[in-house]
Amino acid sequence: MTPDEAVDLAQKGTVLPVYLILGEETYSAERVLGTVRRAALGRGAVEFNEEKLMAGEVDADRVIAAVRMVPMMAPRRLVIVRSIERWDTRRDDDDDAPAADSDRKSALDRLADYAASPVSTTCLALLGTKLDGRRKIVSVARKGGWLVACEPLPRGALPAFVVRLSAERGHAIDPEVAELVAEVAGPELASVADAIERLSLYVGEGRPITEDAIATCLVRMRQSTVWELLQAVGRRELGAALVALDDVYDPRDRGLRLIGLLAWSLRQLIKFEAATRGGAGLEEAARLAGAPPFKGRELAAQVRRLGGTQLERWLLLLSEADLELKGSKRPARATVEDLIMRMCEPLASASFARREG
Repeated sequence: MTPDEAVDLAQKGTVLPVYLILGEETYSAERVLGTVRRAALGRGAVEFNEEKLMAGEVDADRVIAAVRMVPMMAPRRLVIVRSIERWDTRRDDDDDAPAADSDRKSALDRLADYAASPVSTTCLALLGTKLDGRRKIVSVARKGGWLVACEPLPRGALPAFVVRLSAERGHAIDPEVAELVAEVAGPELASVADAIERLSLYVGEGRPITEDAIATCLVRMRQSTVWELLQAVGRRELGAALVALDDVYDPRDRGLRLIGLLAWSLRQLIKFEAATRGGAGLEEAARLAGAPPFKGRELAAQVRRLGGTQLERWLLLLSEADLELKGSKRPARATVEDLIMRMCEPLASASFARREG
């Protein structure tokens, strides 16, 4: 079951007796849990009917005792157990297992047995990042339809996620602007949701989310500033490019949002170049690239100056820099400056350097 399916069921009033919520996308997991919590407890005596436990700090007996308690002044209890992957590391014959598990079954296997005949007045939510897929509880949950997989969204699905969140808050957003939000705020859904929340508060109720709002709320630059940086790089004027970089680099986000905005701008140019090669006029090509039609001439001039091969190479360099910023201990500013210097290299020299390497 996907997170959206679990949320949809709960919103319609269907609360399952057991949920196994697995995955590293915590935003999706918390969204599912929050919806299930509201559906399960409503406005009843929440403080008496919700119990939160942590795997590794309690054993299976403690969880089973909690789910068998009778609700107080409400139709249902909710028992939440987090970090259940802690139980996955314990072997079934581990001598250090709690005495309560004296039947030698692991805590996860005992909860899988419980799920075969759960208490109807309790909803048990088991949350974890990852479990061995061969575990009994995983296979039983998958077959029973109560496994909720909360995996990261593919990059291509992020703009649709942005559009949906914006619509839920009552805002229209153009596809190319949604692409920009995904680029500068992704890939974690929590970061994207936080960005949409800030944009929503900034633009006001019912108003569209625009590129100008993104420039104000999410990044310290506008696309025109990014074009200036790209133009300096395209002319291979390293000094001017580094001066432009100094104007737009934000140490608070380690340059990640600048990388995202540069990548978004380059993708526009690549789409525009492909559209013109396919026979589209300048205005139509601009529209297909996600830019205003009146920018067709400006985009055409950029493409003529840079060339499609150079654009693709730059996109590759941006991807490498993005990975380095997220996984290296190297100072972020040095990574971004190195990126600009590599982008300023003539294409032939860059190709020769790669062959020599």
